[in-house]
Amino acid sequence: MIKQWASWSAIALAAAATCSPVLAQDKIKVGFMLPYSGTYAALGNAIENGFRMYVGEQGGKLGGREIEFFKVDDESDPAKATDNVNRLIKRDKVDVIVGTVHSGVAMAMAKAAKESGTVLIVPNAGADAVTGPMCAPNIFRSSFSNWQPAYAMGEVVAKKEGKKNVMTLTWKYAAGEESVNGFKEGLEKNGGKVVKQLTLPFPNVEFQALLTEIAAAKPDAVYSFFAGAGAVKFVKDYHAAGLSKTIPLYGPGFLTDGTLEAQGEAAQGMLTTLHYADELGTERDKAFRVNYAKNYKLQPDVYAVQGYDAAQMLTVGLKAAGGDISKKDAFRTAIEKATIASPRGNFTLSKAHNPVQDIYLRKVDGKENKNIGIAVKALADPARGCRM
Repeated sequence: MIKQWASWSAIALAAAATCSPVLAQDKIKVGFMLPYSGTYAALGNAIENGFRMYVGEQGGKLGGREIEFFKVDDESDPAKATDNVNRLIKRDKVDVIVGTVHSGVAMAMAKAAKESGTVLIVPNAGADAVTGPMCAPNIFRSSFSNWQPAYAMGEVVAKKEGKKNVMTLTWKYAAGEESVNGFKEGLEKNGGKVVKQLTLPFPNVEFQALLTEIAAAKPDAVYSFFAGAGAVKFVKDYHAAGLSKTIPLYGPGFLTDGTLEAQGEAAQGMLTTLHYADELGTERDKAFRVNYAKNYKLQPDVYAVQGYDAAQMLTVGLKAAGGDISKKDAFRTAIEKATIASPRGNFTLSKAHNPVQDIYLRKVDGKENKNIGIAVKALADPARGCRM
């Protein structure tokens, strides 16, 4: 009996030694909460593609751990956001949430992540508050704040383009309002003025009455924030109304990213600002673009880059934590100190966990958003309201 007990004890100890510290047999659960339907569906798919491509490049493992994926379509609906994110947190018990595109949905996700302690990596939604008042040790962003490309375009329009009286037009929701506010800050800091702010409800795309108002007002320029299918229709409608001949249209890169094929002639020559541009020419970007085209038979865009970099950031944290995501201090500190070798160019994270990155000035040429210079170097979001 004593021998039998000793034998069972040895087996139990061996099993414990094998399973517990290394965690190599367990998978890291990654939950995608992204738009897979509606206006932003193409953006959600590109983000997931980029993330999965990086995982594939690492042999299917990040930080020595295999990855198991879960998916929820957030439908770009803030009213469903809390229930959707809780499916991942409470039902699927994911270790990491990756999402989303819509800023209103992202706010609910940030609240749930903050309350539960689940790691959240935001691969698009630029809601300023995510790395502002909602900032937390477990919340990271691989994309941008709405303020960043907008502020940069404000500087460009006033300083480089010499436009002083500008009208703005966007959907009336968090991302649009924050983008306009960032643009206004950059414009007014450099001597320009926003003379009128026009809005319409998300995802309404009936622009005609607003375009008529712009034509009558004759501002020096128009700044606009739209993305996805909404951006396609707006740019085409603006061009069809004949406005682009006399009143140049500017915006953050979302206006023309992933949309150029559909926009066609209407987008040609447009200037936008963003943290990525087609054909940056670096070896890192060339390799990324070749691999993405090979894997998905598509050209990558900024959304794919942001998904790819979300996976890079997760890898940095997991490696530092020895694959154990419960070692929160090691995980967080490693990402905070890292330089991410992104296809967009290297970037670091601010104290609020938002990328500090170059913002490019891009010009539409054919089916590309070509880099024509850096609008603002190493631009850091002000992270107003962050207490971390």
